[in-house]
Amino acid sequence: MTSVHTSAREQVGPTAVGPRGPGAPGGPPERPIAWSMLSRALSVPLILGLVCFLPAVIAAQPGNGVRDTAYWLQLVLTCYAGARLATMILSTRRRLLQGVFWMFVYIAMGVAPFAQVVIGQTPTPMVGPRQDLVTAIAMVLVGCAAYDLGALLASRRPLRRRTPSAKGVGGGPAVAHPLRLRLLVLLAFTASAFYVLKLGGPAVFFASRQEINETVAASGVVAEGSNVGSAFLKGFGQVPALLALLFYTRRLATSYRARRRPSTVLVWVALAALNLLVNNPISNARYWFLTVVVAFVFAAFPSSAAVYRTVLTAGVVGALVLFPYADRFRYEEGSQRSVQSASVFDPLVTKDYDQMVMFANTISWVDTRGHTYGRQLAGSGLFFVPRAVWSGKPEDTGVRVGQWMGLRMTNLSAPLWTEFWVDLGVTGTAGGMALIGYASARTDRRYALAVTRAGPGPGSVLAIAAPLIAGYTFILLRGPLLQAAGKLAIAALCLVAIATFRERRAGRRR
Repeated sequence: MTSVHTSAREQVGPTAVGPRGPGAPGGPPERPIAWSMLSRALSVPLILGLVCFLPAVIAAQPGNGVRDTAYWLQLVLTCYAGARLATMILSTRRRLLQGVFWMFVYIAMGVAPFAQVVIGQTPTPMVGPRQDLVTAIAMVLVGCAAYDLGALLASRRPLRRRTPSAKGVGGGPAVAHPLRLRLLVLLAFTASAFYVLKLGGPAVFFASRQEINETVAASGVVAEGSNVGSAFLKGFGQVPALLALLFYTRRLATSYRARRRPSTVLVWVALAALNLLVNNPISNARYWFLTVVVAFVFAAFPSSAAVYRTVLTAGVVGALVLFPYADRFRYEEGSQRSVQSASVFDPLVTKDYDQMVMFANTISWVDTRGHTYGRQLAGSGLFFVPRAVWSGKPEDTGVRVGQWMGLRMTNLSAPLWTEFWVDLGVTGTAGGMALIGYASARTDRRYALAVTRAGPGPGSVLAIAAPLIAGYTFILLRGPLLQAAGKLAIAALCLVAIATFRERRAGRRR
């Protein structure tokens, strides 16, 4: 917790640190020194491992890849992302959103595409010229640099602490209204119960994703040519349950009084059981279950720098070794894809990591039809409008590119860079990533303040929203954006509905 207090003081001034902060009577002044010594010991092997050793091991793999401009650009991108990820892990400040961003970039846009270039094999065929791949890698580099620039600009701008008005209402940080939080719990159980009953009972949630999708399609909520009904059914069946669990988890983790209330503990147990049903890894996509795990961990350990660093470090190992094999429940028994691997890097070129090659294919697709100048992003923003009302509503970017490629399976990636490229090309990609970097850095700084003693307490909305967004970042960055917009909008709606800006008394927080 010491590092969080330190970062908050640097960001918003001395008032951000409570009476038992570093250097105060009774505070632990020795911990920053201990972590400084530990970080020095870890920095050299971590940086060498991410920036030098792993890229060198991949480069030494046998394959038919051509060592051309794409190869060297991909190597530069991998090393750049590795250096930035090492910076996030070793930093004394917990940069939640930025850390997850660089972890995704390092794996999905760095290590995996580099292995594909070296071995000479991609998960999805590349239909355009090699130059489009060069352009895609270069634009990811430009987007990463723009992201860093936006984060730098955000760090130069001081935070303004929100203070309550003279009457104590309106102006303080957003907290969950107690009555509205109870209503959220009621909504979670009601919506999830409807979701379960609509699909025929709990048993289907422990079968496979394929059976879940078939059951949803047969439930009558899916209109022809539109997935809005199924998106709302799944979204309201899963998101309120997760949010309610996160709020009660944070309350139990940060409030001694809450842990002594049997009613609070019983509600948490019921919510945990509900989430094991509707948000389990068997019937849900891996990226969504990853969102659930990341959000829960950071809600349960809001001030632990060790947990933050462990998540980022373990995430790299898990993405390389475990994630490609975590889809064993996607298909019914007998229809699963067999995974044969002679090397730990084989799954990176044969399975999930198609983000870079799909960016190259998107560039080829745009070359044949031109940019859409905001129309594609408007379709994602207006995801809730049925196609029966908006006949020309854009399809998922990944689906549209897959159809243009002539593929039967169109569940393809459309990383966030491609969404900006489709609409506005180079300018849109650089500008969009800069805005995301700015927003991520500002959110990280406010989150660091929200989880300190000077923050708004167990009911802080930002202390729940930031971990949820961090976990959902994997889905947003992987894309397509149209598919990702539904659950994010439902989560935002729930958070706005329960939030209040009434300042709570400090004596009632614990």
